[in-house]
Parts: sequence; C-alpha cells; structure tokens
Amino acid sequence: MTTGPPVSLVRDPKPKRADSNRPAAQPGGTLVSVNVGLPKDVSWQGRTVFTGVFKHPVTGSRRVGRLNVDGDGQGDLAGHGGEQRAVFVYQMDSYRHWERELGRNDFVYGQFGENFTVEGLGDGEVCIGDRYRIGSAIFEVTQPRVTCYRVGIRMKDPRIPALLVSHHRPGFYFRVLEEGEVQAGDDIIKISSGPEQMPVADVDALLYLPGHTRQGLLRALRIPALSPGWQGSFRALLNEEPGSGNAGLAVTSPPPAWPGFRQLTVTAITRESDSVISIRLEDPTSAPIPAARPGQYLTLRVQPDDQQRSVLRNYSLSGPPGAGYYRIAVKRERGGVASGYLHTRLAVGDQLDIAAPRGTFILDRTRAPVLLISAGIGATPVLAMLQSLAQERSDREIWWLHGARNGQEHAFAAEARVLVASMPNVRARVYYSHPDPDDVEGRDFDSAGRLTASLLAELEPPSDGEAYLCGPTAFMDDISAGLAALGFDASGIHTEPFGPAASETPGIAATPARAPHPPAGQPGNGPTIAFARSDLTIPWTSDYGTLLELAEACDVPVRWSCRTGVCHTCETTLIAGNVDYNPDPVEPPTDGSVLICCSQPRDDIVLDL
Repeated sequence: MTTGPPVSLVRDPKPKRADSNRPAAQPGGTLVSVNVGLPKDVSWQGRTVFTGVFKHPVTGSRRVGRLNVDGDGQGDLAGHGGEQRAVFVYQMDSYRHWERELGRNDFVYGQFGENFTVEGLGDGEVCIGDRYRIGSAIFEVTQPRVTCYRVGIRMKDPRIPALLVSHHRPGFYFRVLEEGEVQAGDDIIKISSGPEQMPVADVDALLYLPGHTRQGLLRALRIPALSPGWQGSFRALLNEEPGSGNAGLAVTSPPPAWPGFRQLTVTAITRESDSVISIRLEDPTSAPIPAARPGQYLTLRVQPDDQQRSVLRNYSLSGPPGAGYYRIAVKRERGGVASGYLHTRLAVGDQLDIAAPRGTFILDRTRAPVLLISAGIGATPVLAMLQSLAQERSDREIWWLHGARNGQEHAFAAEARVLVASMPNVRARVYYSHPDPDDVEGRDFDSAGRLTASLLAELEPPSDGEAYLCGPTAFMDDISAGLAALGFDASGIHTEPFGPAASETPGIAATPARAPHPPAGQPGNGPTIAFARSDLTIPWTSDYGTLLELAEACDVPVRWSCRTGVCHTCETTLIAGNVDYNPDPVEPPTDGSVLICCSQPRDDIVLDL
C-alpha cells in the first residue's frame, strides 16, 4: 500500500485497462484511484479520535461488497458506512479546485476520505439515483456526503466541512447494487438516470443552505434511491413551522415569545403531593401572556438569599395551554437551593424572573396514536399534553402510563383521572412501586411495582404511535429500549431529561465523566456565561475561540459534529443574551437558538446546557 504522488503532479487520469467485454458506450468518467483504510486512533486537540478518514491508494483489482471496498472500514457507523453509504466518491476536478482555492499542492489520492477518486462525475452533473457500471460492479448514487470535523483533521484545516458545502463540492455515496471487482483505470459507464434528475450539489444545498423550497423538497422525496436519512430530513423540512430554523438538521424550540427574562407574579401555590407544589404565574398587569406549547418548560432565575448569586432552574409547564397563565410543578429536592426557596419562602404576590417557554419536547399535531409515559415528577410535561388533547376533545388513541411510589407521592392524580375520563379513546395504567396501606388497587392505582419495558410489552402498544417519555434517566432508557424492541421508529420516541442532555461527540474516545466546573487557569474578565442545566456561571475568556470550546473546558455536556457551523448538531437554546459568529454559519439557527461551535458572546448569556 502506498500514499501515491501529490495529486497536483497527476493532471491526467491513469491509463484505462483493456476489457473486450466492456459495453459499447461512452464512459461517464474514469476511476483514477481506489483508496481504502481501516479505522484507527489519532490524536487531535488533546483527545483521541477513532476514524477511518485516512484512505490510501491500492494497486490491482479490489472487490467491492455491499458494505465497503475490501480492506476498508468506517469509524463512525452512525454517520458513514452501511449499504446506503458503502463507497464514497470524490472528483479530480474538485481536487484541482481546492488546490487553487487553498493554495496547496500536497494532496494525495484519498485526501478527502474517498474510496474512489474519479475523473468526471462532478457534483453538479451526477444525480441521485443515477446508476453506473465500474469494472464488474454496479452502483447507485444515494446521497451527498455528510461532512464532519474528521475531514478537517485529514486536511489539517478545520474550515473544510463548511467549505465543501458552501462551494457545492461535497462528493457523494454509492450503494452497491451488484458486487464485483474494480481497479484504477476502469471506465465509469452510466447505465441509467435517476428520476427527477436532481444533481448531488442541489440536494446538498437543499438541506444545508438557506432556501428549502417546497417544490425542491417534494422533488427530492420522489427519488426512491435517496437514502432514508436524507428523506427523513426533507420530510421534517417540509412539515416545519415558519421561523423554526432548519428542522432537517436539528429539532429546535419554536422562537421564544420574548427575549431574556421578564417578571411574572405568583398568583397561586398549591400542594400537589408530599414533595411537589405547583406555582401559578401571571402578568403583573393582568395582561394575557403568550401561550406555551404542550410539553415546554420555563427557566426561572431565583435568588434565594441576598448574599447568594442567582441560580437558574428549568421547570416543565403542567397547566392547560392557552389558559392565560403558566403553571409549573416544583419537587422539593434534598439540599436543593432553588426548590427549597420555592417551597418554603415563596408567597403569593411575589414576583419571579421568568424566561419565555422553550423546549423541543412538544406534542405533535398528527393523528397517530400518542403514548404519554412518565414516572414521578416526570408527569408534568406529559400532563400538559394530556390537557391539550382534552381541550381539543381529541379522538386519537391515547395511552396514559405513569409510575409513582405511592398515593402520597402521586402528584396530579385526581386531575389526570378527570382528564382521562373526559376523552373517548384513552387507555390508562398507573403503577405504584411501594403502595401505602391506604392505597387501593383498582381505585388509586392499577398494579403494584415499577413501570418497566417488560410490563409495557405486555400491554402491546401500537408501534405506529408517537411516544413521549419523561422521568429518571434509567427509566427513560429502559422504556426507550422497550419501545424500540416493539418496533417503534427512533423518530417516534421523544424524551425529556431534567438535567443536562447526554453528550454527542462522534469518534471521541470515552473519558471518565466529571461534574461541570470552572475552566483551568485564571478567571476571565469578559461577559458572564451561564450554563443553566449544569448550574455553572463563569466569566468569558478569550483563551477559548468559541462557546463550544469553553463548555468542553468546563466538562459541560455538549453535542457537535462539524464544528464549523454546517450540521447544526450543536444548536442550543439561547435563553438570554446575544452572540457573534466567526465564521458565519452556512445557515443561521432559528431565533432563540445559537450554534455554539462557531459563536462568541457579545454580552452576558444564558445557555440551556
């Protein structure tokens, strides 16, 4: 195996091999180089990355199977590989473009992580669904490449993921229709055209760049060869609400009704269980307040003591949407600073600093069966969904499944029973893990024990439904796995964590988890950065180029992939404040959100991290 000469020295494709059995047709291009590489660990910014982006040319014939070229492998099977992404193709014309654009002459075949380096087959001419014969194998174009930070590692240039998109040169994937042998010098023969004749570059721009036209989305969705992941993204864009950002890339909260915080008045405090109170909030002037979506939450800024700094907490809305007031539920936590204050010192007539309703855990508006599954205080956001369904007099098939310790700890029990009884097509089951002697089975609860995936399976819920889960992390993990085993699509399983969401850092080797903490070194003197879910507030320092880098230095759980403002994986709710971008994202996020991978604070900010 060799690395090959720099591409700048190879202006012409390699000689074609003779083959008397080749179809009598003009080639669509030429296979210049076949490149393979197995995943390996590489060092990057003090971390270890497992990646298969380093490909090297091989000589002679290679067999191409359903999943890859012999000798090749992918490090991140969530983003690369599989039947839909078996072979990645990149073009010599793009090599020459990047030589000129970047002023480089050090490229070698496989430089962009491709399996096939080709002459011809430009992203502006090859269409999704086109089929080609190369050697004795037959291929079908399925999707553009999804660029991530690892191609930046390979290129030693972190800008590359964004540049590939903005310059309309992503490259594309082949699906292998017929396995066979290929080698450098083979003609690439086009044997059929895909329906709609939609070029790879246009499909890539339709997802990543502004201007997701309905006509374009419908056109793309008429192409059977388009990979399921891209079809799902385009369907999400087709159904997104105005102003909700790029639903094809990120599940985002609708734009907030107001920026930052405003004061609302406490008009009622009600005991809902031994450990839970509900707090009703209204405008001080009695003016109507914007309606929340069922499942959203409020962020409260609470200062328990004059000598203490304020703390930020998220509390799910539990009241009926559009009621003209907000109602949150607060569980008293042992040693909880905010919950202790709200339970013992808050009084009717007090005012609290409140950020507008936010959140992506929102009841859908389809006709599909809906499963509302909760444990403990997790009932609060799904209770708001139940309220909404009752207001609509919905005849959807509704499942209300809840687990509590006992009747004393069962918040909103009577309210939920009334709502369930008001609708025609509801199936309800309540489980008590440790019933009190006064709890009556059949009246207060349906079964003793915890609500688990195995019990859920016995109920045989409809696998075409939308499931909404809220409760302890272990509970949601168990129920999510159970729903998947029952045939629920991953896109139909929605969860709402109360604490920080799980990190998503593709390819990064796992390290021992640490609680969020201030970064090492001297404190900065810039704007204040508050990570609301992590209960961490620190001053900004220019030692870090982006909010993402600062969060990583503090061990705040984060999600990212491209790190250059393309993929929106890092899109985060911006509760308060303003940011600047450098570089600018290829498409801005929705109002009220921020791409932390390429932004810096303009003033004090609060992030939902």
